[in-house]
Amino acid sequence: MPAKRTLLLTALAMLAFAGNSLLCRLALKATQLDAVSFTGIRILSGALMLGLLLRLRGHAAQAGGNWRAAAALFVYAAAFSYAYVQLDAGTGALLLFGAVQVTMLVVGLLRGERLANQALLGFALALGGLLVQLLPSAGAPPLLGALLMLLAGVAWGFYSLLGRNAGDPLAATTGNFLRAIAFAALLALIFHDRLQADLPGLAYAVLSGAVTSGIGYAIWYAALPGLSAIQAASVQLSVPVLAALSGALMLGEHISLRLLLVSLAVLGGIALILRAKVRTPVAQRA
Repeated sequence: MPAKRTLLLTALAMLAFAGNSLLCRLALKATQLDAVSFTGIRILSGALMLGLLLRLRGHAAQAGGNWRAAAALFVYAAAFSYAYVQLDAGTGALLLFGAVQVTMLVVGLLRGERLANQALLGFALALGGLLVQLLPSAGAPPLLGALLMLLAGVAWGFYSLLGRNAGDPLAATTGNFLRAIAFAALLALIFHDRLQADLPGLAYAVLSGAVTSGIGYAIWYAALPGLSAIQAASVQLSVPVLAALSGALMLGEHISLRLLLVSLAVLGGIALILRAKVRTPVAQRA
């Protein structure tokens, strides 16, 4: 894949991921929508949008994906929604994509990928910035919300890795969303007595599912073949910065000096990693 196309697709995907954090937090903070309903509507509307796009592409197009990826997608979406009941947009995104990076980095290293010196420095700078942001303080996030978001990050990391070999990105994403509807329906059935909604909440959930999830994930799957596992993990560290800034602008969440310094460290680290070449084993390159 041409480098410019990979860069454009990656940038669009990161904007969509940050939008998901903002929309989820907005729905759960400013409306009556509950986390289970947000999860289900997000997955359903994402599946409908992706199905429409797949159909518009041609009659022969069929949904792809698999149940493993669908399960990872659902675990991510459900844990993500429950975590944002307690977390700010920026804090949640920091925890989410910190866990994503660690998950994908470990898998990449196990597969034989190695960081060059410049990339190693960039990774240390970016991850160090996240660790500073997460150090215990008076503003430390609630434990349950933090653990749920870490779980969401691990699930998203595995989902992203499965997507690197998924073939047709639109077909794979569509199939994964369609399969995830079954998991979301089961969750709604279990917690049916706690479901509640209003029109603004439904609108945020549909927007999250159809645009920033459905279309956004299809774009991300299209970008993944042009990225190594370590690059794919590292570039997602830009999302917490975008989410924190958007949360401050639209939700009135506080941006501290520490968060600004962390943002500079994260973005600088990503730049170093993306400029460096990642060494892969001969068998993997063949």
